[in-house]
Amino acid sequence: MPPETPDAPRILVVRFSSLGDLILITPLLRSIRQRHPRAHVTLVTRAEYASLFVQNPRVDELVTWDGREPLADLIAKLRTTPWTHRLDLHGSLRSRWIRFRLGGVWGSYPKHRRARMTLIKRKRDVYRDRRHVVERYFDAARGLEVVPDDKPAEIFFHNDALRAADQFLREAGVGLDRTLVAVVPGAAHATKRWPEEYWHQLVTTLVATGRDVVVLGGRQEEAIGRRLADAGGARTVSAAGLFDLQGTAALLKRSRGVAVGDTGLMHLATAVGTPAVVLLGPTVAQFGFTPYRARATILERQLDCRPCSAHGGEQCPLGHHRCLVDILPDEVADALRRLPQ
Repeated sequence: MPPETPDAPRILVVRFSSLGDLILITPLLRSIRQRHPRAHVTLVTRAEYASLFVQNPRVDELVTWDGREPLADLIAKLRTTPWTHRLDLHGSLRSRWIRFRLGGVWGSYPKHRRARMTLIKRKRDVYRDRRHVVERYFDAARGLEVVPDDKPAEIFFHNDALRAADQFLREAGVGLDRTLVAVVPGAAHATKRWPEEYWHQLVTTLVATGRDVVVLGGRQEEAIGRRLADAGGARTVSAAGLFDLQGTAALLKRSRGVAVGDTGLMHLATAVGTPAVVLLGPTVAQFGFTPYRARATILERQLDCRPCSAHGGEQCPLGHHRCLVDILPDEVADALRRLPQ
């Protein structure tokens, strides 16, 4: 339970997932801390993402949920505090159930589901609110009198994470005397994944032009990571599946640029200040999840079939996947070369 401090807000923030969405709430957390330095801020999130916030000075308390614990137990924990402000930054069935059971006045943000579905199904852009989702999150905190500071999202490291990343690169002999570039071939949804043969071509081009390469991703990218490391030879190493979120963020921090799709690691890269080349496929900027206040180049194709989904899918509805297939490796390599440093 937060300590009793006269007139200090006791703020509950709920956002369970996912990686990118959680990173994008950090500008709001920063603004809350700057406006209310004595506030006690409690964040409720899934246990797998807790490492994103354990070093974050904007958060006083983390309450984690592992996906197996009954929501009733989580709600019982939250009832022990007399919250002055309750922010639902998820807007899911689960977070709405918590709102109902916990009671009180809650702030929320516009998800624009109707405008999004109209754009997907009818290809009609009826968005009136063009704000990035980072700025829409601030609608949930109107009572706290906070405004965006126009700075990027942020991640705070364990020193151990940076040391482990440096040791990994030293032992691999990568990134010591040449520019290090990260590549992220994975994505949760198949239609957000660039063709593997394109990644092979990109890696070999980067190595041939004097760059070293580190492949990043989770356990599901271990196999492609090994194949890309083989393609790049001695100047390429795969860290896929070897590091947690803190370690992956540290490797991104050590990279001079990253090629990445519309994924959580794209937002992780921009949060640590690494310039990014972003391959935007089935989704579009109107959804509000492009890189925020970051050094980034977005590569995309203006096709009549885009967007085809809100989050990506298992296969291209039309079978051609041109939104990503038409973005060629040489274009990505050139964009990486021209990234602002």
